[in-house]
Amino acid sequence: MPRTKISASAQKRDPAIGEEAEPRLAEKAYRAILQGLFDRTIPTGAEVSQNDLMKLLGVTVQPLRDALRTLETEGLVTIHARSCIRFIKADLELSRSTYHFRSLIERAGARALAETGDAAEIAAMIADHRDLVAALEQGDLGLVEQERLGELEERLHGALIASLRNPLIETTARRLKNYVTLVRLDRLVTKPLALRTLREHLDILEACADREADAAEAALATHFQQALQRILGMA
Repeated sequence: MPRTKISASAQKRDPAIGEEAEPRLAEKAYRAILQGLFDRTIPTGAEVSQNDLMKLLGVTVQPLRDALRTLETEGLVTIHARSCIRFIKADLELSRSTYHFRSLIERAGARALAETGDAAEIAAMIADHRDLVAALEQGDLGLVEQERLGELEERLHGALIASLRNPLIETTARRLKNYVTLVRLDRLVTKPLALRTLREHLDILEACADREADAAEAALATHFQQALQRILGMA
């Protein structure tokens, strides 16, 4: 069946079409702003006018306003009426607050994964971590290895959140991930640091495999303490 094109005039005549399109445009603007922060097109801590953002991101005014309101509720921007939009600054305080909040949530996740997590899933993550450790011990940290490291981080921390089986926590964790990305923008990942991260992950996973909830929670707390120190350049 041929696809029917909807003209601009038809969209104006049918309010439902416009109402359906607005959320999509707002989501597009939301993602464009986040990407601007992540690729430093928009510096953290910057003060930018609404008009400048429209030109920079190529979005129209109403989707931009909707996106900014969402970002304000998530704490990433402060809107100053008739003045500017101030973006959050990725400073020491944000780093500490982010990792403190993550620790509160994921320590509970580590206990849950140890107590009720799927044994096969845990074993698969352990095997994949060990494979990457072996590859790094024998070779360099290239783009492929960095991508694998990122994927393993996503899998582990995703499993910790999922193990809590709480949609409110999952929503919070998705928002928190934006903060994590911001505070890690200037982090240089080296081979020694990658190996330390993987071994800390293994401490968590091996405790989960042994069904040792206390050990899994302690290993998770240690991992976040060390991760924060690495971000702050202290380890």
